[in-house]
Amino acid sequence: MVASVRTEPRGSMAMELTFGDPALTARLERGVDAVEERLRAVAAEARDPRVAEIVGHLFAPGGKRLRPLLALVGAEFGERDPSAAVPAAALAELVHVASLYHDDVMDQARTRRGVASANARWGNATAVFAGNWLLSKAARLAAELGPETIRLQSSVTNRLVMGQIRELAGPSDDGDALAHYFAVVAGKTAALIAMALQLGAVRTDAPEHVVQALAEYGEHLGVAFQIADDILDITSTSEVSGKEQGKDLAIGVASLPVLLALADERPEAEELRALLTAATAAPDDSGLPRAAAPDDSELPRAAAPDDSPRAAAPDGSGLPRAVALLRRCEATAQARAIMQARLVRARSAANGLPDGPAARVLHALCDFVAHRDR
Repeated sequence: MVASVRTEPRGSMAMELTFGDPALTARLERGVDAVEERLRAVAAEARDPRVAEIVGHLFAPGGKRLRPLLALVGAEFGERDPSAAVPAAALAELVHVASLYHDDVMDQARTRRGVASANARWGNATAVFAGNWLLSKAARLAAELGPETIRLQSSVTNRLVMGQIRELAGPSDDGDALAHYFAVVAGKTAALIAMALQLGAVRTDAPEHVVQALAEYGEHLGVAFQIADDILDITSTSEVSGKEQGKDLAIGVASLPVLLALADERPEAEELRALLTAATAAPDDSGLPRAAAPDDSELPRAAAPDDSPRAAAPDGSGLPRAVALLRRCEATAQARAIMQARLVRARSAANGLPDGPAARVLHALCDFVAHRDR
């Protein structure tokens, strides 16, 4: 019998994993449902209904709930009841959602998870404070769960903030753009995924070597997951991804396919290089990248300096052509190959874990990411 687990609330864009253990599936389903209840309770703690609406805005439409799922899977490798990891799974999602509020301000995104982003609806300052509020709740929850959870949560929050700063600052003049990209991804994406697995395992007293193997798996899976997201920005429609197609490219985000395309010096790649270097995304006084701002944005705009930390962004007329070229260019194929190499390393780490249904879930997640960019 093949079982499946839903990692999004019903009614949202479903991402389902299939594997052959109904008992584990049932535990994960119950765990994800318990996390949903915990997240709603956290938002309700705001007391003021207006604040509760804002801080719970991205909980309502749901999400893949990948990080809570990973925390619950990590808990399966320990000696205690896996349900003990539900608070840790909620903590992982709180940190992740807080980072989404901040990311959408940095990118001036209009939508997130198929709905208006918090910054588009309430403005940049409100969105930043909402993210900060969620981080404070995550820190309080970590304090309730013990010293090791505090250490993991604080370490990863530091990596997350460093990743965000690095992204805004961009690579140094003599720096390697690809190395900079992977450093940003390690801080902003991979660290959170690795943390989720570790938190679950720690909560159920898993052996240290298992915790470390899960961390290694999460770091590689996280990088692969981000690369797949980069490719989706080019290849997928907004109906599928929940984000505006070409959004990253439009604001000049230096995604992996873009960086590889800019490094392609072959004559046949000249048109794409020209489109990608035709204009720069202009940061404003706050250091945020230029993008179409919502009407209620509090932040002014300024002219672009030549050393904008973001990648070149094609203007509106060139964007469709740039996306079309990126879809079929060698750079996107190279990005897929790098993603697959990371998944091989993730699988290798998973092979070092005790065999069983939980380990098979980790391999199923690799399969999901491998096909996510299609």
